[in-house]
Amino acid sequence: MTSQPSTLFIVHGTPAALVAKQATTTIPIVMAIIGDAVANGLVSNIARPEGNLTGSTYFLPQLNVKRLELLKEACPHISHPAALSNPDNLVSRPIIPAMQPAASSLSLALEVVQARSPTDFSPSFAAMAKSRVDSVVVTQDGEFAASFGAIAMLALASKLPSIGAREYAEAGGLIGYGADILGLYRRAAYFVDRILKGAKPADLPIEQPTKFELIVNLKTAKALDLAIAETFLVRADEVVE
Repeated sequence: MTSQPSTLFIVHGTPAALVAKQATTTIPIVMAIIGDAVANGLVSNIARPEGNLTGSTYFLPQLNVKRLELLKEACPHISHPAALSNPDNLVSRPIIPAMQPAASSLSLALEVVQARSPTDFSPSFAAMAKSRVDSVVVTQDGEFAASFGAIAMLALASKLPSIGAREYAEAGGLIGYGADILGLYRRAAYFVDRILKGAKPADLPIEQPTKFELIVNLKTAKALDLAIAETFLVRADEVVE
């Protein structure tokens, strides 16, 4: 008879998953959503996690490459985008090396602008103005997510088209593109249910998001005096007007 655990951990984010993994090798750990589980050393194979972790993961480098491509598609005139990046975030470090060749293929001169905390946002946008960048990709970072509204206001004040997570557009950014985060949290319940009924985490493949949402904020586009092509708008899952 398969033993049924009475305790498990549910974690959000790579730092929490790493701490949980260091704390126990026996208590099941469900990752509600984290960055690349393989690159971060949490598992060696998402199809067979082989340890006490399972859940959902997504690949931030590819996601941010897609954001750059979408920004160029929506704003064909751009040539010198900035990538707002936190150099202290280990999870985010692979993002810029993935974006650089993608930028070259799009004939874009990508500039990396660093910000470690909200106190860096204003100086970061001042640096963008000095470098004369013409757009911004807000890369994945917890500090950024907590301040999407402030970043969006700075981008708008600087007259810069910008893209980030889907919630970024809802907070005032021009474009948002990302996984359905709430859906991933709900999916965590599936893993919890299976484990509490006796399944082993190692027998539950780690899943990747299958649903990504595109949000366009037309209020911001109007404030930037930008005309977004109808062919782009019809692909959006949501348009903020």
